[in-house]
Amino acid sequence: MRTPSLSSVAGLVVAAVVGCAAVAQSPPDTGVGPNPQLPAPERKKLIPTVDIAPAVGWPQGVQPKAPAGFRVTALAAGLEHPRWVYVLPNGDVLVAESNAPPAKDGAKNVHAEGVRGKAMGVVMKRAGAAAKSANRITLLRDADGDGVAEQKTVFMSGLFSPFGMALVGNELFIANADAIVKVPYQAGQTSITAAPVKLTDLPAGANHHWTKNIIASADGSKLYATVGSNSNIGDNGMASEEGRAAIWEVDRATGNKRLFATGLRNPNGLGWEPQSKVEMVAKAIAPDYGLGSHVAPLGLAFSDARMPPPYASGAFIGEHGSWNRKPLTGYKVVFVPFQAGRPSGQPMDFLTGFLSPDGKAYGRPVGVALDGKGALLVADDVGNVVWRVAPGAAR
Repeated sequence: MRTPSLSSVAGLVVAAVVGCAAVAQSPPDTGVGPNPQLPAPERKKLIPTVDIAPAVGWPQGVQPKAPAGFRVTALAAGLEHPRWVYVLPNGDVLVAESNAPPAKDGAKNVHAEGVRGKAMGVVMKRAGAAAKSANRITLLRDADGDGVAEQKTVFMSGLFSPFGMALVGNELFIANADAIVKVPYQAGQTSITAAPVKLTDLPAGANHHWTKNIIASADGSKLYATVGSNSNIGDNGMASEEGRAAIWEVDRATGNKRLFATGLRNPNGLGWEPQSKVEMVAKAIAPDYGLGSHVAPLGLAFSDARMPPPYASGAFIGEHGSWNRKPLTGYKVVFVPFQAGRPSGQPMDFLTGFLSPDGKAYGRPVGVALDGKGALLVADDVGNVVWRVAPGAAR
């Protein structure tokens, strides 16, 4: 079993790593905080278990809860499985509406939660996951700054289970489930019709963990791409794990790539730590920080001084939530405080209320990002909403 964690990779690229085998039932507070002490591995028969919060969506008048002094609005609702958000320099917000790709070559496909076989259909139904991926990126524009987007347009369509996005100069890179592609972009564009050009392939196939995220280096010369494992414990065969459970470094000009960090199971959220920027990949063996078992951390965004204390220095983490344990754990956004470029305390609840009192899922947070004004954006793939959490009194 591996505890979900923040792992140091380059300088610091921080990856939100999903962990734990299907039967692991360690306490949810195991291995939480800086330099976590992880439990010893156990040999057990793999018994698929399903205990996920049934998806019901948000009732009228109900929304997530933020700390006092913050206002929560729905930047946009009525989306189709929004998984990731990316903020463009002009303040426009791109949303990847995406789900697991179809199986290829007769291989079994699975949802991001990682349930296989007969259990998969049960989890897909109960998680509220769409049967088919929208395969598009939607643009949201909040011109009057009231926290609600007046404009919602299809920015790109016809993609292949898109997830991560990164703008470098006038090129927008998109991480599909099987490749990084690019298109030209000019500031203010509300749609792109140019055919995507492939930069490089990414390991795909039987997609146990299908989401691929990308982030650019400070000088824009490199992209870092995440590729999750193809199983829990190698149960799809080790050949199917080639190049997976890893972060790849990709040359932006040529598409040439190399394995940059390995053994990460399902890295998703990436972010450059704003203070330290230290080369850590060579000694990143144990996790720097534990978030607890089964919380399924996917989104990660570093804060800045536009957020009030105590949220001005640290990282927001979107915890998608457990699918195989009692009690349920995750299903919220937490904040991890940082000092001098390192995690410095226990995770703090920031956005909660995604679960009903009887354990049903109103929503499940995935990607997080700070918008152009410093407010937190949260993609909710069960509620089909992008939430915006900004300092200030509720209206």
